[in-house]
Amino acid sequence: MKSIWKKLGAVLLVGILALTATACGSSSKSDSSSSKSSSKSEGTLNNYSKDKPVTVKVGLTAAIYKEIWDPIAKDLKKEGINIEQVQFSDYVTPDEALENGEVTITSHQHHAFLKSTVKDKGWNDLVSAGDTFIIAMNLYSKKYKDVKDIPDKATIAIPNDASNEGRALKLLADAGLIKLNDDENPNLSSITENPKNLEFKELNAADVAPALPDVDAAVINGNYALDADINPDSCIYKETKYSDDSYFCLIAVKEKNKDTKAVKRIVERFQSDATKKVFKDKFNGYFVPA
Repeated sequence: MKSIWKKLGAVLLVGILALTATACGSSSKSDSSSSKSSSKSEGTLNNYSKDKPVTVKVGLTAAIYKEIWDPIAKDLKKEGINIEQVQFSDYVTPDEALENGEVTITSHQHHAFLKSTVKDKGWNDLVSAGDTFIIAMNLYSKKYKDVKDIPDKATIAIPNDASNEGRALKLLADAGLIKLNDDENPNLSSITENPKNLEFKELNAADVAPALPDVDAAVINGNYALDADINPDSCIYKETKYSDDSYFCLIAVKEKNKDTKAVKRIVERFQSDATKKVFKDKFNGYFVPA
């Protein structure tokens, strides 16, 4: 009896070892195959093709940008560049993601904002790869139809980040509501005259448009105005003055990637007539090529 159990035990042991070896062998083969496949299919910013594509993550801050980037992504996919759009809810975190390598490029800011970010954060390796468009920052109101109608002690909502707050205050100065000193990038302390004793509500740029019904007027970034279905033509004062490229939007990258084949191709495709047509057809010309 003992002899039979011993034989059965030996058979079972051999079977288990065989199954274990088979399972490990299968797993090892699968991992190796997967590794080879992955290695073969992944390109780089300087070496990519249809058979070996490179994935480029683009940091964006508004759903409207899909209208611009979807056709770009469709075209570049044929060449081996897979565009992956990554949406953020504010202006700060896209550059943080770029600095940390979580995205390859960002397309959400103007030169003044990037300059301010680099100075404040010390991210000196973030640079512009090319200009994209100008989108106006306008003054809107649900309560008044003309700047002259804004009453004393009215509350005006403005973005609270340094570069956009400065831009908003310059707009209000152009509209004749306040006067500023000669600061290159003004803030509230730069106001020298405020004849109507206006009060300013500083908010995250993305929160200014939703706050419009609760204030007398608001200076809203164009992308957020469009995202909130605010007709640009409904503004009570429109931004029209650009003394330099400070408010020209751009594609930002890490300096080491600026001159790579893929980044150059993305910038080239963005700056094409096809994109200008999107500006005209989708946004009624509200986006102006920079």
